[in-house]
Amino acid sequence: MEIDITKMSSKGQVVIPFDLRKGFKEGDKLIVIKSGDKLILKKAGDVDENFKEDFEFARRTEEAYKKIDRGEYIEMDFDEFVEEMKKW
Repeated sequence: MEIDITKMSSKGQVVIPFDLRKGFKEGDKLIVIKSGDKLILKKAGDVDENFKEDFEFARRTEEAYKKIDRGEYIEMDFDEFVEEMKKW
């Protein structure tokens, strides 16, 4: 893993440090994912089916946590939970 520091301009632009740009070229599209105070960049051309599935899982999980925070949930025992999961 490589780590470096950069800063954001007044226009919201961020320069990716030179050493971290290896494998990227001008015009490459990047996917930007925000989670709390974290940003994740991924080359759009590298998006594969696994990433799409992971992204959908993350979206559904986030929505589930929001429902729990709002008190919108159903209590069930383990066997009921397993049967409900089989429907997914």
